[in-house]
Amino acid sequence: MKLLRIGSFGAEKPAVLVGGDSYVDLSDVVTDFDEGFFGSGGLERIRPVVAERAAAGETRPIGNERIGAPIARPHQILCVGLNFSDHAAETGQAVPSEPILFTKSPNTLVGPFDDVRIPRGATKPDWEVELGIVIGKRTSYLESVDDARDAIAGWVLVNDVSERAFQMERGGQWLKGKSAETFNPAGPWLVTRDEVPDVLALDMWLDVNGTRRQTGSTSTMVFDPYFIVHYISQFLVLEPGDLINTGTPPGVGMGFNPPVWLNAGDVMELGIDGLGVQRQNVIASRTEGEPK
Repeated sequence: MKLLRIGSFGAEKPAVLVGGDSYVDLSDVVTDFDEGFFGSGGLERIRPVVAERAAAGETRPIGNERIGAPIARPHQILCVGLNFSDHAAETGQAVPSEPILFTKSPNTLVGPFDDVRIPRGATKPDWEVELGIVIGKRTSYLESVDDARDAIAGWVLVNDVSERAFQMERGGQWLKGKSAETFNPAGPWLVTRDEVPDVLALDMWLDVNGTRRQTGSTSTMVFDPYFIVHYISQFLVLEPGDLINTGTPPGVGMGFNPPVWLNAGDVMELGIDGLGVQRQNVIASRTEGEPK
């Protein structure tokens, strides 16, 4: 299944994509794609409903409706740094011997076609196409990497937008450079595990203003998604609906000589095989007194 959420920000309704450009509305069946949904076996509960409604023609076209992030605000967004060796090289850093973990504020989550806003004082905004993992059940101290498979609900395309000056030059705390509003576009849908034959063979790409900046594949990850989930579970509890961003291939703005940074008016387009495509307009920082 491909789970998506349709509607205005903060009022999205849960749905499942059918036929490529239509959806089955599930707002009368589940409240949202959130911790309660994933933690109570919601994925299996909605499968027969989706099949029955799709067969009966009870679908609606997406048309011009807004597509939100495919999951409600998660308990936490966790990120893995330098998880592609060629990306580590372009940033002048060593390939890590263990996953580098950091957090990103959950309120950064926005839809795949929402604007990305440059924060006040930013000088080095950057892009990062990434594979996201959505956790399907409460998880801790997994005994093996294979056990991680059952803990994963599915996969999602994310753009781990970053402000490198905040990240690298303002105390060395990555959280600050990752957590500005709108800095985690996700979607357009969550693709369940059964829909992706091999998550380690997915092409990844990102364009800025029509110029290809990133080209990569999940096959070149240093630590694969199953290892990542197993590893994280040894240190903290993962909750249903949590999001893990697994790292980016080479081609980020800070890797160019000279570096290339995002500016208001730029357009980012990105995709991962089987997980859909995103497009964001970059807009200026919020002015004093502008509504939040």
